[in-house]
Amino acid sequence: MEQVHILLVEDNEGDILLTKEAFEESKIIAEISVVKNGAEALDFLFQRESFKEAKRPDLILLDINIPIYDGHYVLKQIKGDKSLKKIPVIMLTTSSSNKDINLAFENHSNSYVSKPIDMNDFIRAILKIQEFWFQLSKLPK
Repeated sequence: MEQVHILLVEDNEGDILLTKEAFEESKIIAEISVVKNGAEALDFLFQRESFKEAKRPDLILLDINIPIYDGHYVLKQIKGDKSLKKIPVIMLTTSSSNKDINLAFENHSNSYVSKPIDMNDFIRAILKIQEFWFQLSKLPK
């Protein structure tokens, strides 16, 4: 299996470390780029500012509650752009509110996962995301 590139949009250091740890435990060879707010996410994806050489991700893990632009805004920008809209976006967030879930799918999120609070459950959730998106599913190239 070839290496996959994941963009993790997350401002919580603990969740960043857990996500990276889960990928290290998996069979998936992944390069993970991390940005910590909505502005950096958009600069990364549109290859602006300090991200002019940023590599296009195969998958985006996007938190809703991030600084500057929230995840809903970032998702809307991604899915509204012809060159980005095919990249699968998984909302990976602490929110389990129906309002957030409905808005995410209205803006064409590919999946919505509420972050488990327990560390082991969080790692299992990341491993299931990996299994589905990188072993079972076919991603656009």
